[in-house]
Order: sequence, then structure tokens, then C-alpha cells
Amino acid sequence: MSAPNRATLWGRVLVDELSKGGLEAVCISPGSRSTPLTVAFAEHEGIDVYSHLDERSAAFFALGRARRTGEPTALVCTSGTAAANFHPAVMEADRARVPLLVLTADRPHELRDSGANQTIDQVKLYGDAVRWYAELPDPEADERKVRSLRTTAARALAETTGVEPGPAHLNCPFRKPLEPLEVPDADPDSFAETLAGRGRDGAFVETAAGERTLANDQYRPLVRALEDAGRPLIVAGPADPADLTELEPAAVVAVAERVGAPILADPLSGLRFGPHLGDDPGDGPVYGGYDAYVDELPEPDVVVRVGASPTSKPLRHALRDADALQFLLDPAGGWREATFTATDLFAAAPGDVFEGLRERLEAEAGANSTGGETEAEWLAAFDDAERRHWEIRDEALEADTLESEPFEGAILADVFTHAPDPATVFVSNSMPIRDADRFARPRAADLTVLANRGASGIDGIASTALGAGSATDEPLVLVTGDLAFFHDSNGLLAVDRCGVDATIVLLDNDGGGIFHKLPIEGFEPPFTDQFKTPHGLEFESLAEFHNLEFERVAPADFADAYRDSLERAGTQVLAVDFDSEASHRRRDALEERVRDGIRDGGE
Repeated sequence: MSAPNRATLWGRVLVDELSKGGLEAVCISPGSRSTPLTVAFAEHEGIDVYSHLDERSAAFFALGRARRTGEPTALVCTSGTAAANFHPAVMEADRARVPLLVLTADRPHELRDSGANQTIDQVKLYGDAVRWYAELPDPEADERKVRSLRTTAARALAETTGVEPGPAHLNCPFRKPLEPLEVPDADPDSFAETLAGRGRDGAFVETAAGERTLANDQYRPLVRALEDAGRPLIVAGPADPADLTELEPAAVVAVAERVGAPILADPLSGLRFGPHLGDDPGDGPVYGGYDAYVDELPEPDVVVRVGASPTSKPLRHALRDADALQFLLDPAGGWREATFTATDLFAAAPGDVFEGLRERLEAEAGANSTGGETEAEWLAAFDDAERRHWEIRDEALEADTLESEPFEGAILADVFTHAPDPATVFVSNSMPIRDADRFARPRAADLTVLANRGASGIDGIASTALGAGSATDEPLVLVTGDLAFFHDSNGLLAVDRCGVDATIVLLDNDGGGIFHKLPIEGFEPPFTDQFKTPHGLEFESLAEFHNLEFERVAPADFADAYRDSLERAGTQVLAVDFDSEASHRRRDALEERVRDGIRDGGE
């Protein structure tokens, strides 16, 4: 492996090692100081390169791709504020445990703190948001330094998918010349064998990643608690990317059926949708309407929790108030329970724990059955509440009702009811994910549902969705609010530049509709100008600018327009207008009807 100069050599060695370690994709934004990395990636046949005009969109696109695959995607940028624009996506990757490898080009050490143009302090730029940080040595044809470079690349890649997956950061200083220009004696011929990783096939350092598991005796308190429970409950919050592939839904269902536990499955859990539900998901044990009724039901006495904190605020509060044993299963031993009422933390892979539970519960003589009186009443309460919730939701979805009383939750209901099997559905933060939580009915279809719930921002939504879509041939659906759509409008360039098609469902309520849920709504001013912030934007021109098809759809006509879009090639934006205040009142009224039905015994 020869190179015309040391910067070019360094870039090629680094990219070669990352490819041998399994890296398959990189997102690159243009810049000068990053030229050695950009050229090396562009020349490498084993890595897919996605070109982005701005760093923030690039970072969220990489985040989406890594979230969908569970494997690291790399990011490359030049020095200066370019690297700072990666930071929001790095923070989301940290909180959501998404593997990212961030490569920031930098000025050489002698130019730092010197007033040199486009030079900032990039050392540990992302602080504790990364799993690991390293500063690469200056490029040099030195055998020990090249071994260090390859080892560092292998370590950084391994850190992104460790026990707690997340971002890793390599800061990469380069001296000019940055382009592959000839420099005499830059790469001695005798050095070629060392550059290739002498005496080794494949990666220079192979990393074998283990998992945290429970010993046999560590299962006893959990098995005993489930056996003795009269009102057991399983709560599945948003899944980490690794859990979407490693947690076997059938094992969770088997445990739930064995002990008589309802599964309250967040739409992001990987459990609300899928073939494990069978032909009639309405018969349990997976429930999806709990946001409307969970605080009207009896308290559980044992709770097994997997995934991040649930999207549903009523569910979080019900768990906070329950006088129950609560077992958290977390592969990294992290504490993701902000009410601090959990009683036990099991630092182990949830998939392994549920498989172990299934085996032990089946083997245990006298294991609790669902035939006892208490268990039957417990499950019946959830069955009745769930049935009541979906009956009321279905009434609200009737066309004549939507014409007179439109509300945003109806659109989320249709999105999931009519989504293709399989499909990837990405849901924006703010109200869309909350409406998905309440109105997306469990379904046997193979739906991968994603959202940025680590830091829960509305930045980078379109980019993250398109990044997820780039990793699969499945149809891609993006549901977004108007502010999030405008906030990441640059990300729409990826539709053409990266070849990703989508059906984009745009819920346009002219501002921050979610603030109607807060007490500040009653204070006018400043509510309208400073919180709701109506913008009056028309998005037809934005879609035209990005060469996207645009259609404004009435709520009652949405299902037909949505199905039509899913059957067409290209990217369509389906915009549905709402009055956010009226939509909130409609949600509240539906919730009260569910509660009244439960209090009246479903009559």
C-alpha cells in the first residue's frame, strides 16, 4: 500500500483497518482538512459512501442508518464548527445507545491555540457523550505509529458496539499537503509490508464481544416473584438497536402467558408489532392502548421492565405509584427509570433473561398458571379496557366523524393500520410519537418503528428517517410535525443525493401544538408568540424545491391518499392540516370516554 504523501497514507491505512473491522457505511460532508479521509473512503470499494452538504444532516442520517442496522456508521468532517454540528446527533446516539464512529479532521498540534483559521479545541469535543475518545498521532511512516493507528481504529470501532453501544470519537490531525500530491520519500518502499498489517489476515485486532448474563442462582428472586405474583406485569419501553435484533418476542410472550402477565408494549419496543402476535392480536397478551386507561386499573404487584423509559406519561406515573417489586433488565446495567421506584436491577441482556425465564418457569413444578381467580380478574381488566379503548378509537376514525371532529391521532392510527408488511416507520418527537403510543393498535405485521427518544429532540428528524431507510429495501414512512419538518429541511437533500424514497406524512398544525398540554397554555401572553409560535408557512414550495411530490389531504381522505402513496415510486409529502387546540380537546374527550367505560364496567 503506497501513497504519494503521509496524509494520504494515513487516511488509507485508517480506512483500510475500519473496513477490515466490519465498517460498511460512512457519511461525509465536504471540507479541506478532511481531504485524506474523504479520498480514502471514496477510493475504498468495500464501504458505501453517503455525501451530505451539511454536517448536522449527515450526522443524523448516520444515526438513522446505525439505529436501523444496529451496526456502526462512520462520520467524516473537516475541522472547526463542522465538528460542532455533529454534536446533537452524538448526544442522541449516546442516550439511545446507537453505534456511531465520529472522525473529525483537525489542524496539526502546532497550529492550535495560535489564531489559525478554522481552528477550535476539538480535544474531547463531545465530552462524556462518547464511549471512547482518542487523538490520532501525526501521520508518519513509522512502524510503531502505524501499528498504533490500526489498533486505535480497531478499538474505536469495537467501542461503538460494546456492552453499552454508542458513539466513539477519533480526532485526526493532518498537515499539508492534504490532497494525494507526490512528495519525495513520503512512503519508503520497504514500508509497504508494515502498512498492510504485516503477518495478519483481516483486522489488525480482532475483538470478541461478550454479554452480561445471569448466573443460575440470580434467576431465583425473579422466578419466585413471578410465581407468587397475583398481578404480574411486563413493561416494554423503547428498545435499543441491539435489542431489536437480539430480543426474541416469542420468549417474552411465552413468559407472559405462563405467569398471566399483560405486556404493555411501547410502539418503539419491537413487541407491539410482529408475527408473534398471531392472527388476532386483540386477544393479548400484548396491549397497546394502555396510555388511555392504565391509571384506572388495579396496581401490579410484580413488574418486569425492559427497554428505556416508556413514552407514555400515564404509564410512567402508574409505575411510580405502584407498591410493587419492579425488576429492571438492562444489558449495560444502566439506570433508565427516572421515578426511582424500581427495586431490582439485573445487568444482563434482556433476550437471555427472558429465554432463561421461559426455561425455568416451564421446568418449575407448581409454576403459577393463569387459571387462578386473581389472575383471571387481572387479565380480564386489561382485556376489557383494551377492547373499550379500540372501540372508541374506531368510532372516532369514521369518515363522517373525522370531517366534523378531526384530530391528529386518527392519522397515526391509519399510518400503522395501513403500513405495508414489512415496513420501516419513523415517528417524530413531540405529539406524533405520543399519538403513535396511544392510537397505533398492535398488529401482526413486521413493522420496525423508530424514533429519536434518547434526547427526544425534534432536530434531525427527516435525516434520521432517511438514514434508516437507506439501510433497507422496505418501504419507508416518516411521520413528522411541521416544526420538525422545517427544522431539518436540509435533510431532504438526501432523498436525491442518497437515493432514499419515502412517504412523508406531514402533520401541520402551524406551530408547537404540544404546548397546549402544558399549564402555560392558560397564560396569554406569552403563550402564542413564545410557545406555540405560529409560522404561517406553506410547505408546497419546500417540497417543490426538493423535487418532492406534494399533496394537501383532508383528514377524512388521508387513508386513501396514504395507501396510494405507498404504491407509487418516488417520495410524496402528504400534508394534513389541524387546529392543534381542537385536536387536544378531541384527545381529552376520547380519553374520558375510555375512562367512563372502564368505571362503568364497559357497559
